[in-house]
This record gives sequence, structure tokens and C-alpha cells, in this order.
Amino acid sequence: MRLCSIASGSSGNCIYVGSDDTHVIVDAGISGRRIEDGLNRIGLKTEELDGILITHEHSDHISGLGVLARRYGIPMYATKGTIDAIKGISSLGSIPGELFEVIEADKPFEISGLNINPVRISHDAADPVAFRIGNGSKAIGVVSDLGKYNDYIVDNFFGVDALLLEANHDVNMLQVGRYPYQLKCRILGDKGHLSNESSGRLLCRLLHNDLKHVFLGHLSQENNLAELAYETVRLEVLMSDNDYKPEDFHIKVAPRDICSELVAV
Repeated sequence: MRLCSIASGSSGNCIYVGSDDTHVIVDAGISGRRIEDGLNRIGLKTEELDGILITHEHSDHISGLGVLARRYGIPMYATKGTIDAIKGISSLGSIPGELFEVIEADKPFEISGLNINPVRISHDAADPVAFRIGNGSKAIGVVSDLGKYNDYIVDNFFGVDALLLEANHDVNMLQVGRYPYQLKCRILGDKGHLSNESSGRLLCRLLHNDLKHVFLGHLSQENNLAELAYETVRLEVLMSDNDYKPEDFHIKVAPRDICSELVAV
């Protein structure tokens, strides 16, 4: 199993997950050209994709869908609520309806040997999900755009070997920043985004001996800094009462505009 962040941040998200034989991306929130360039950097072509997993319909997760659909005809997997919302977004252009595959939270499905479990998340979208993607004994989690986590989230993502986890904002930067009050409340709310501290606390509950790679993703351009997210999450791990230390696994911040390294588990 392999994981690479092609782009991750409040301005656009696209995450590659695959095996030797099967390749998918989670979200397509950047241009088709950038997705193609990112895949090329890890030795793949866009036409080799077996599917696009869509977490929800916000523009930073779907803006490239229309181009990919018309140019390559790649199947797109999303919940019914998300598909209905996408169909109402005229800026995407026409997307052939037969490319949409309806999925449901907590109902695993398979794409050419990849076992995929959609997991409900708390976010202000129609019917959003995160994804746990497995192949054999290995699994990768892509967990972003959730305002809160609970035992259900922990249970579904415990045991993954690699993880992309949202660390969206620093609470202090958000509170004193220039965002309107209502937007601040949305981000801080139960259907908003995980702060650096919350991300670190969730990570502490997911740590186990075989979790070796963690990318911190979906950082806000306005209300976070890569160094701040990294140090805050590391501090949460260091101060937690579990037996793990930050040095026990690789933790990196997923770049906003360029590909991360490709990690294998």
C-alpha cells in the first residue's frame, strides 16, 4: 500500500492511495492538470486511476472532477447526498451520470482488490465521509474535514499503517484573525474542522506499533502554519499518557501546492 498527498490544504485537496495493481485518489479539489502532474511524479498516469473517492461536495475537494470525468471517464464513488449536491454545481460542467457510484457509510466495498470503508464524519456538507482503504493486512486512513471525533472515528481508523489526518487551524490564530465571526464559529463548531490540538489528541488514540507514517493535512492558509501544526501535534503525543513518543513514527505536514513523498507500508 502506498500514500501520497498530491495537494492538501484549504485551497485544494487530492490524496493518492494505491497498491501495486490498483490506484485511486481521494478527492479532486485541484485542476486536472495538477492532478495529472502529481500522478506523473509518482510514476502514474491519470488514465491508470481505477476510481475517485469523494469525501464531500465542497469546492476544495471536487473542483477538478468535471475535467477528469469528461477526459478520462473515471468512476466516482460518493454518498447519494454528495452526488446530489455535486449535480447541482454548475461550475463543474456536465458529468456523465453513469460515472457516479453510490456508496454508504459503514458499508465497505471493493475496487479491484482495494477494500474501502466509508466512515461518517461531522462536517457541514450533505453526507460527508472519510475513508479507510485496505489491501491484505495493510490499511491507510484519510481523515479530514471533521469538526469533532468520537469513539466511532477511533474504532474505524485504529490499526491503520499510514494516515493523513486533518490539522486545520491554530485556535488562537483563528480567533484573532480576519475571518468574519460566523465563519470562525463554523470552523470551531462540531461540523467544522479539527484544530492542531484536536488532531494531536485524536492521533494519540490511534497510535499503535504498526502506524509508521502520519501526514498532517488540510492546513488553513490563513489560520495555521506548517511548523505550528507539526510542533503542536508532536507536543500532544509527547504529553499524552500512552507509551508512544513522536520519534516512534514519521510525522510530516502535507504540502499545500506540491506532492509529498510517496510512502509505502
